Amino acid sequence: MGTLIHFKKLYSQAFENCKPEILVVILKVYSVFCALMIFMAIYALSDRALNGWDF
Repeated sequence: MGTLIHFKKLYSQAFENCKPEILVVILKVYSVFCALMIFMAIYALSDRALNGWDF
């Protein structure tokens, strides 16, 4: 649990005092999008591996 709090702290510090605000919003949305894409790729790879690599 401490690791997640550490990552949250790093994430919050990365966007402190950034200007303009619209750029901060765009970067935050983009980082969430990238995280979703990584999780989707991991899911797809594990699903293929568990189901015998059937396409």
